Amino acid sequence: MEKREDKKILVAQNKKAMKDFFMLDRYEAGIALMGCEVKSIRENKVNLKDCYARIKNGEIFIYNMHISPYSKSRIEDVNPKRVRKLLLHRKEINKIAGKLTDKSLTMIPLNIFMVHGLVKVEIATAKSKLKRDKRRDIEERESKIEVKRALKYQADSRKHN
Repeated sequence: MEKREDKKILVAQNKKAMKDFFMLDRYEAGIALMGCEVKSIRENKVNLKDCYARIKNGEIFIYNMHISPYSKSRIEDVNPKRVRKLLLHRKEINKIAGKLTDKSLTMIPLNIFMVHGLVKVEIATAKSKLKRDKRRDIEERESKIEVKRALKYQADSRKHN
């Protein structure tokens, strides 16, 4: 029997989350969707901006994830921002719940991707960055850019001499 490689096709990313939070632990979860929502996700009509996940009654739900209605669907009464259930093993949910007892942690969806036709969501437990942390990130990024420019300038000056 041949072993298939997992080909993950990235559909959407939450770039703002990387800027505003420190990611601690990451988990891969399935998501309960309607058929027309899956087709919309295949067309990249999903937005993760300002969405978050919460544990309610021992299950994890994702809030504020916008999936645009599928253009060729007959179902018109689907709310694009409806609450959707994430599918994880009980042990993983309990582990996450234990970590979220610390009041400063939250759960944030990072990516939506497709694996073998299944829609998966990567969620992370995260801690919010303070202003000073964000400033430090900006300073590090700018210093890296300056180093790259200096190295490029040195390389260019060597070529011309």
